[in-house]
Amino acid sequence: MRTAGDERAEPMGPTQKLLWKLYVGVIGAVTTIAAQRLLKAGWKLVTGNEPPSPTDPDTPVITAVSWAMASAVGVAVTQLLTQRMAARHWEKEIGNESPEGGKIKVKI
Repeated sequence: MRTAGDERAEPMGPTQKLLWKLYVGVIGAVTTIAAQRLLKAGWKLVTGNEPPSPTDPDTPVITAVSWAMASAVGVAVTQLLTQRMAARHWEKEIGNESPEGGKIKVKI
C-alpha cells in the first residue's frame, strides 16, 4: 500500500491479479452485453430495420460491413471506457495500479 508522501505502489500479488481479472472480466461482460443491445436499438432507430446478419448471403455487402464496423467500434469504445473506469476505481479502493494500467515506460 502507499504511505504518505510515497508515490510508488507495492506490486500486486497473485491474489490481487486474479481479483483484478475477475473484476474487469465481469464488468466487461456486462457492459459489452449492454453495448450490443444499445447498438441494435440504435441501428433499428436509424435504419428502421433489424440489424443484418453478416453471414446472410442475401444481405448487401455494404449493409453487412456497416453493421460490422458499427458493432466493432461500439464494443471497442465500451471496453476501453470500462477498463479505464475499472482501473481508476481499483486504484482508488485498493491503492495499487491495475496490472495493465500505470505509466508507459520506454527504455532507449
